[in-house]
Amino acid sequence: MGTTPTLLQRIGIEHPIIQAPMTGSDTPGLAAAVSQAGGLGSLGCGARSPAAMREAAAAVRAATGRPFAMNLFVLETPAPDAAEVQAALQRLAPLYERFELPLQPPSQWCHDFGAQFETLLELRPAVASFTFGLLTDAQVQRLHDAGSMVVGTATTVQEALAWQNVGADAVVASGIEGGGHRGTFLGDWESSQIGTLALVPACVDALAIPVIAAGGIMDGRGIRAALALGAQAAQMGTAFLACPESALVPAWREALARANGGDTRLTRVYSGRWARGIVNATMRALLPHEDALPPYPIQNALMGPVRRAAAQTGDGQHMALWAGQGVGAVRVMPARALVETLCQETAASA
Repeated sequence: MGTTPTLLQRIGIEHPIIQAPMTGSDTPGLAAAVSQAGGLGSLGCGARSPAAMREAAAAVRAATGRPFAMNLFVLETPAPDAAEVQAALQRLAPLYERFELPLQPPSQWCHDFGAQFETLLELRPAVASFTFGLLTDAQVQRLHDAGSMVVGTATTVQEALAWQNVGADAVVASGIEGGGHRGTFLGDWESSQIGTLALVPACVDALAIPVIAAGGIMDGRGIRAALALGAQAAQMGTAFLACPESALVPAWREALARANGGDTRLTRVYSGRWARGIVNATMRALLPHEDALPPYPIQNALMGPVRRAAAQTGDGQHMALWAGQGVGAVRVMPARALVETLCQETAASA
């Protein structure tokens, strides 16, 4: 009898290192560099149109023939009432005024998930990953028929089991330490605040499919710890943010260089969904309204003009500075060099 292939063997990569999909801050260049170095590069496509998804995938394939992942947000396009939208806009009026922006709703709340999903099927990445929700059995089967492995994101064992039950090939166990958005989709927010060291072994024990550890992993010691807990790979976002291949603007890079884990906190102010970032003026100003803010993607779309204006003007106090609790350990180096360093550290800590 033959042995069951490992997750790395199934994907076709050498190292247990996955660059997290980071919508808005990853690039085809970053994904290609990680994949070319033997890890798995990822494209965060939640905010990419179908045309932009095709363009990004083509750019990765032009740079490397190695496997890569594409990630989507599982979303339904909302239809908020006008009163809710106007109330939300009024809360943001001082920020709109600061950047001389017209106080009006966006032309769309989010990209259509159905169209993005069909594009994903067309593009056939080695790995199709998902967050914010759960696919149906039929959707997972369609991706399998297209030749893509399916990876779901879970913040609880319950969510991990839900992904296993619809046929996912692996699950990312996303600890509370991680930067950016939380992927919680079952149960209440409070019950999903589980750390990586607790969540990973609980998922490993409960599942028959591979687990990928995520949240606060910054170096080879963290990768080795994740593997010791039973994970088959580590997914790292903040560690790759400081790479020159990422799409970060200078103000965000400067904030990363100064920050430590105590400078981050979870917030809903930028998007309406809990996400971890470096504390700044906008997070403090909107904190009193946090419970009243509309959910993702409504708040996210309303804050979009502010985030973009802040980025264009180099104003780090009014843009979302996503980062995890390991931010104090970021290292500025090309993505390939970072993968090589992480591999050396992982071997040395064995």
